[in-house]
Amino acid sequence: MDKGDGSIKYILTGEGAGTTFTIDDNTGDIHAIQRLDREVKSQYILRAQARNRLTDRPLEPESEFIVKIQDINDNEPKFLDGPYRATVPEMSRIGTSIIQLTATDADDPTYGNSARVVYSILEGQPYFSVDAKTGVVRVSLADMDRETRENYTIVIQAKDMGGQLGGLAGTTTVNITLSDVNDNPPVFDQRLYQMSVPESAPVGSVVGRLWAKDRDTGVNAEMKYSIIDGDGRDTFDISTDSTNLFGIITVKKPLNFENKPSYTLKVEGANTHLDSTFRHRGPFKDVTIVHVSVEDVDEPPQFNSPSYYVELPEDAEIGTVVKTMSARDPDAANNTVRYSIERTSDPDKFFYIEITSGALMTVRSLDREEVGWHNITVLAMEMNNPTQIASVSVAVRVLDINDNPPSLNHYLETFVCENAKAGQLIQTVTAVDPDEPLGGQRFYYSLAPEAANNPNFTLRDNQDNTAWILTRRGGWSQQDQIIFYLPIFVSDGEQPMQTSTSTLTIRVCSCDQEGNVMSCNAEAYSLPASLSKGALIAILACIFVLLVMILLMLSLRTHRKKPYLCDEEENVHENIVRYDDEGGGEEDTEAFDIAAMWNPREVHHPLGKMRQDMMPEIESLSRYVPQPCVIGVGGGRDSNVHGYVLAKLLEADLDPCAPPYDSLQTYAYEGEGSVAESLSSLQSGTSNADHEYDYLNDWGPRFKKLAEMYGVLETNTPPMW
Repeated sequence: MDKGDGSIKYILTGEGAGTTFTIDDNTGDIHAIQRLDREVKSQYILRAQARNRLTDRPLEPESEFIVKIQDINDNEPKFLDGPYRATVPEMSRIGTSIIQLTATDADDPTYGNSARVVYSILEGQPYFSVDAKTGVVRVSLADMDRETRENYTIVIQAKDMGGQLGGLAGTTTVNITLSDVNDNPPVFDQRLYQMSVPESAPVGSVVGRLWAKDRDTGVNAEMKYSIIDGDGRDTFDISTDSTNLFGIITVKKPLNFENKPSYTLKVEGANTHLDSTFRHRGPFKDVTIVHVSVEDVDEPPQFNSPSYYVELPEDAEIGTVVKTMSARDPDAANNTVRYSIERTSDPDKFFYIEITSGALMTVRSLDREEVGWHNITVLAMEMNNPTQIASVSVAVRVLDINDNPPSLNHYLETFVCENAKAGQLIQTVTAVDPDEPLGGQRFYYSLAPEAANNPNFTLRDNQDNTAWILTRRGGWSQQDQIIFYLPIFVSDGEQPMQTSTSTLTIRVCSCDQEGNVMSCNAEAYSLPASLSKGALIAILACIFVLLVMILLMLSLRTHRKKPYLCDEEENVHENIVRYDDEGGGEEDTEAFDIAAMWNPREVHHPLGKMRQDMMPEIESLSRYVPQPCVIGVGGGRDSNVHGYVLAKLLEADLDPCAPPYDSLQTYAYEGEGSVAESLSSLQSGTSNADHEYDYLNDWGPRFKKLAEMYGVLETNTPPMW
């Protein structure tokens, strides 16, 4: 349809239309207006249509065009995960695979050789190689030893176009570390080790440390040590420390230089993790000899027993030998031993020990009822070295003998009712004895011989360490007899027999039908010492009246008359009198400067007795205030601001009706240096002459009105009003 007359218009739409591609609307030619990158977008789908230029009506349906971008070799291969790290065991065989590298090429692998990558090694020969097609890095040198060199860095290149000239290439680095294998046996540095240990070293003490060095690392260098021979196998032990590298020799049994001064140990150190591949390099163990010398130590004396137990009757005579202690010096010198008792273990000094023989004896009488056990500490000291002291515990048990008589328990007073009948039980008595016989206590009761024929009471021994007190008659009366005394004889059953007599006091009381006491004499039962309600109320009332009087007196003493005020003002406050100045000169930069009230150039005379505490003390800080003296009220020359303030202060001090507060009056300084000087009337009294204001005419239009009001009018000037 297109006759070439320009009546047809071509339109292009779709992917990239107007941005990547454009169309000539006259000819329909499609052009690329941007650089194309197949790796970004490999094809575009466009739609074109022919339209009438005048009516814009389509002359045919839209046509679809697919534009495919043809690849060129414009991208080099890249190792996206580089640089790489790899590990290979030492002593690996040739051809052992280490790591596979993969380089990616963004070019089209289906078109030409642009994406055909070939690998090669640039650095790292002859130790390693790389497969050209697969990129697998392999070992190319046998018997590489980690102990000689551990780390290697190789450079791998990937080139496209099958490695041909003109191809693009990319490189990466691979850091290869040789991992350790157990290919080295342990070796002791010395064939003979010398060690020493004092004989006083306790069990478990460290004697020394061994190390069978292994060039391998990690688990391949871990060791296990053992004593395989020697005369010290039963006396010493060896173990591996927490790092599994060192052997620690320790004391297994107590040492004694005098018995055996030295020992010999045969120690073996062996690897704990073996590699069967390298057994031909073995054996993976080593043996050394350790000579241990026991050092002589001045040891304290040793008792022939770790402790002593002695039983001694409490009636043992003074000077009785309790036990003979024996201690000796274990050293070869065998020094003489002296004995003593540790003071705090026998504070009451019941015992004494003979200093040379060690015989422990009594020096005071023993009493089991006071102290049943004596725990004594006996000291043994070397005579030539007093610092070497040993101690042993001696437990002395004091055995009981029957040396204390029995006595009635605390029931030493009872009563009998007036209505009691013959044979009536009035009290059960028991006895106590501080002795403790092996078969237990057995007491016998009876009336004392002088009361054996007592007509009032009788005693019955119950044969169970108790006895009953029974009445022998009836008809009791407080009027006949109030108190009866009954002596009771008590004896124990041990040898030698001990007896005692205790007196039981029996009072006659009136009782009810059940036998409860209703009243006894005053000696038997004291009346309750309680107050009646009336007396208690009277006491409380007296206390209350006394408290009220005390509070009233305190209130009267604290009440004071208020001070008299002449003007009958109740509020106490400060009186501040403020005088606004009329505006100063150029130096008037501080309003209400109290320093301005102090004139250092004026010499004032004190006016009578003045308050020294109110005198200004800021002379060094006051500024220069030129104020000529004026004739005061009293004819003096101290009538400036400072003098005026002092005069008012003195007047206030001497005024008996002045309020009880200070009066602060502020007179603001007008400043100095102004051309107009001061316009205030405070200093108008410095001269008796009339003021002349003709100079106001020279101050300009701002002072024209003042010049007309106070100055001399010119003759040719018409009046203002």
